[in-house]
Amino acid sequence: MIKNPFSAIILKEENKDNKGSVEFQVAGFTNRIRRLTSHLKLHKKDYLSQRGLRKILGKRQRLLAYLSKKDRVRYKELIGWLAIRETKIR
Repeated sequence: MIKNPFSAIILKEENKDNKGSVEFQVAGFTNRIRRLTSHLKLHKKDYLSQRGLRKILGKRQRLLAYLSKKDRVRYKELIGWLAIRETKIR
């Protein structure tokens, strides 16, 4: 049984053996980020969750930067599919 429904959607679209792909990881991080932000709206002083959110945001940002360098088309598709903003290029 799959714990979160968001990863279930990705599993249906792609191979079940492809759980380590960048797209799967970024989608999982995005799901966790959305859940944590809704949690932090209720519990504003939960500093440990804030720290965890910042760590997950950093991991997702690094994965997106990697995907952007390797395959720009897959990056654009993923950004559009997950409805997240494009990272700024330094």
